[in-house]
Amino acid sequence: MDEIQAKERIAILSDEIRKHNHQYYVLSCPTIGDFEFDQLLAELIRLEKDFPQLAEPDSPTQHVGGEITKEFKQVEHKYPMLSLGNTYSEEEIREFEERIQKITGDEVEYVCELKFDGVAIGLTYRNGQLMQAVTRGDGIRGDDVTSNIKTIKSIPLKLMGNDFPAEFEIRGEIILPHASFEKMNEQRLEDGDDPFANPRNAASGSLKMQDSAEVARRNLDGFFYYLPGNEHPFNTHYECLTAARSWGFKISEYAVRCKTSEEIFDYINTWSVARYNLPFDIDGVVIKVNNLKQQEKLGYTAKSPRWAISYKFKAEQAATKLLSVAFQVGRTGAITPVANLQPVQLAGTVVKRASLHNADIISALDVRIGDMIFVEKGGEIIPKIIGVDFDKRPDDAMPLKFISKCPECDTVLVRTEGESAWYCPNENGCPPQIKGKLEHFISRKAMNIDSLGEGKIEILFDNDLVHNCADLYDLTYDHLIGLEKTYESSDEKKDRKISFREKTVANILNGLESSKNISFDRVLYALGIRFIGETVAKKLACHFMSVEKLQEAEFNELTEVEEIGEKIARSIISWFSFSKNIELINRLRIAGIQLSMDESIVLKLSDILSGKTFVVSGVFEKFSRDELKKTIELHGGKNIGSISSKTSYLLAGENMGPEKRKKADKLAIPIISEIDFINILEAK
Repeated sequence: MDEIQAKERIAILSDEIRKHNHQYYVLSCPTIGDFEFDQLLAELIRLEKDFPQLAEPDSPTQHVGGEITKEFKQVEHKYPMLSLGNTYSEEEIREFEERIQKITGDEVEYVCELKFDGVAIGLTYRNGQLMQAVTRGDGIRGDDVTSNIKTIKSIPLKLMGNDFPAEFEIRGEIILPHASFEKMNEQRLEDGDDPFANPRNAASGSLKMQDSAEVARRNLDGFFYYLPGNEHPFNTHYECLTAARSWGFKISEYAVRCKTSEEIFDYINTWSVARYNLPFDIDGVVIKVNNLKQQEKLGYTAKSPRWAISYKFKAEQAATKLLSVAFQVGRTGAITPVANLQPVQLAGTVVKRASLHNADIISALDVRIGDMIFVEKGGEIIPKIIGVDFDKRPDDAMPLKFISKCPECDTVLVRTEGESAWYCPNENGCPPQIKGKLEHFISRKAMNIDSLGEGKIEILFDNDLVHNCADLYDLTYDHLIGLEKTYESSDEKKDRKISFREKTVANILNGLESSKNISFDRVLYALGIRFIGETVAKKLACHFMSVEKLQEAEFNELTEVEEIGEKIARSIISWFSFSKNIELINRLRIAGIQLSMDESIVLKLSDILSGKTFVVSGVFEKFSRDELKKTIELHGGKNIGSISSKTSYLLAGENMGPEKRKKADKLAIPIISEIDFINILEAK
């Protein structure tokens, strides 16, 4: 077969296999047997191997996987991937409907859909081909998992028809069907591995696997339910779903249009029972305004759309016996009581442990060893104790006392006023805290030193080589070579041994050296300062630009930064007040760690708003609030959350809160409109 013949045959096979994939994985209506399908796929794989120049990025063979991804690149969402507001009551659904009617003033139709219990994903298509797949992440940016998403056979790599937009994004949920979940766990048990707790965790873990061929073997699936933006010509959400189905996407057949509360409640009541007959997990129902112009008018809050809400099904409960309580120490020193239970089946999994959260919860529940307690899965994932069957309490059951000393280092515990948790203050001498901080420092979203994972931090700590993150950069070949540790397992014949041989040591040292290029915002997050997560670290780093300026910042300067409240400000000031932390920073600086932001990373379009601070409030015509805030930052301005005498402008849209306007008037803060703001930018 020559190249021309091969090209023709590859095109025929690709088209035929796509159709069969759609019939089998999307429509659940196969038209040929597995053997015949495998023969077609094997022929295509063989031809692409013989003529690699003819292999296309949207070939059906991509579903087989094989690409290795060492690190998942972070990608900023074109449109923020917001979460939905949740409710568990019919009353709040009625209140939601009343708000919608009041704002729109029109007749409103809703679309009710199943709320899939999976992992949110956004797919971008260009000219009908899948270009990128990004997880939710923090809602602003997520991980590029394109190579793994391509292995999911129900997701089209090339769209059907020709009436789709030239470029668009579609969002949905990646799930693991029950059959795939059970098969996977059976295999894990055979291999001596712990089974996954639930399908959602398994789906999430699968998407982050480095070997896409392994992901392909897990048989993930996906449902799609939303086209963000205005790149499409449709007037309603339901039209979007219908069109997406015609392009080859798996759209739930259970989505329905409703006009009244009664129809919405009928849908909820039906699926609260029928969900147990589905081949996959759902944890509620989503109600959306159907008309897209009404959606636009309703707009968004900072975290969720105003035109949609999710009704969460009440969690399942079970009764079991409390056998004992253990107290665990986290990396921040917080003490968490964990209940050890008589194993009980709950929401599809066996529950053996449950969190008791803190001393106040223990006291409020009056829980005691030997009690029959009621366990619930909060969000159908995390088990928690919600009550005690006092009628079955043993006569000799004694009140459960919260410990007064750390179970690991015997330090007297402390409790900050206004907080519920007890803490071990011995952060530099308490083993779980030290190891927890080190594990946080090397984690993927922090310094990303994956060569130090899998128990290696514990080995270094046990050998007295590391006590803080700066110690990592003092490690040498001679320190590491030959270290080893054997970990006990449930099967004594399969104890796991970690040895630091030549390759392991080289990988560790290379990983430490590479981490010196990690940007300051991630370094700041890696330091593990209390209350500073990824997003807050990014805002602080971009605002102050260096650790020196952050260290010198006063309380009022910190709280002026968007999303930085009093609690975070106090935590930062407290952290920098300790000489040991200043010494740590100095050692990291000597090691070559990035402790200032590269100005080229903090992109600016102009400095026209330099020195100006804005409070953005209300609903806008031409921009969303997030887009306005981003535009302000791109032109050198700063966003703050509340009005003060230092505010330069209140950028006001429709439905702005009256209190903000009143405060702006009182402080003589200029109130500008969206048009005024655009004119300021164009004046440059």
